Amino acid sequence: MYGVPLTKKAKKIMLLGSGELGKEVVIEAQRLGIETVAVDRYNHAPAMQVAHRFHVVDMLHGESLRAVIELEKPDLIVPEVEAIQTQILVELEQEGYHVVPTARATKLTMDREGIRRLASEELELPTAKYEFANTLDELKEAVQKIGTPCVIKPLMSSSGKGQSLCRAFEDVEASWNIALEGGRGKSTRVIVEEFIRFESEITLLTVRSISGTAYCPPIGHIQKDGDYIRSWQPHHMSPQQIAEAEVIAKKITDALGGYGLFGVELFLTKDRVYFSEVSPRPHDTGMVTLATQNLSEFALHVRAILGLPVQDILLHTPGASHAIKAWEESSSYQIEGIADALKVKNTEVRVFGKPETKVGRRMAVTLSTADTIEGAINQAEEAASRINILYNN
Repeated sequence: MYGVPLTKKAKKIMLLGSGELGKEVVIEAQRLGIETVAVDRYNHAPAMQVAHRFHVVDMLHGESLRAVIELEKPDLIVPEVEAIQTQILVELEQEGYHVVPTARATKLTMDREGIRRLASEELELPTAKYEFANTLDELKEAVQKIGTPCVIKPLMSSSGKGQSLCRAFEDVEASWNIALEGGRGKSTRVIVEEFIRFESEITLLTVRSISGTAYCPPIGHIQKDGDYIRSWQPHHMSPQQIAEAEVIAKKITDALGGYGLFGVELFLTKDRVYFSEVSPRPHDTGMVTLATQNLSEFALHVRAILGLPVQDILLHTPGASHAIKAWEESSSYQIEGIADALKVKNTEVRVFGKPETKVGRRMAVTLSTADTIEGAINQAEEAASRINILYNN
């Protein structure tokens, strides 16, 4: 929690969540002369390593969260993760604090029921069919209505935790248990979604700023168990698909309001575009923009939330990213093979610096560029295959 303020007049932002995405946000903010404070539930989180100051706080504990915000009195409160007591942010916003993009947007997007009802029932966006359930018996009824296969998720979770594909009615109880184990808080409420047989899924990074609404070229990605493995930019889409995607993105981000970058997730089928989810912050699949665009998603987010103009967003080159994950739990580890990975043409490696590994936790990413998407994907995957995590248990 120690550090030196930039100047007494510097604008201050506080990140709630200090992972690899928050680390890049801090770096971009400091490039523009902003004082940065990083907050997370554990010590030595990636953004804490570069921020001016940091605090270790249980952000799901309302009183603790309020205390650290009142202590620092930031000009901007910037949520970067989902595990936050959002009701406190609503109260603080009413008291005059500035929550990015808004407290309402933060609360809605961390609740799958809230954002799905907004998108489908209020905005009438195309979405998968869905039902909600509070008990195992209600879940069985919901699955009978939606049909199988279907996707079952807790209302609140992050990085795909608690999500499962229910392939047959006999799998309902197992999916229920997975949702309870992976959900956040004490709620047992889950959402059941129709399984859409999509051709691809994309993230359309959408920026709301003083300059209006702008879009990054679409990012294709592959997820496993609800968590990103690989992404690439640009993803090929027809002009009609791009137009539909931008209409959906503008409607949902206008409804949420505020300035900042939003990660709008969409499913593409042969004949239409479906809304899936939205995050009011930089998106993990958007790490590829560190290599492909003139302004990364992090630079765009910082400019937008500071009220600065966002001019042309340019794609310099096709590129791809590939996540490197841990598959054991350890408080002592080392990453090897970086030198070999960097021998892959036009490739960078970003090690996040997390203090410990957990099963499935992202620890680093490879970023590659090439003349074609296929080439970039192959290079990023090849580089990732050369990196190993050694566990010193």
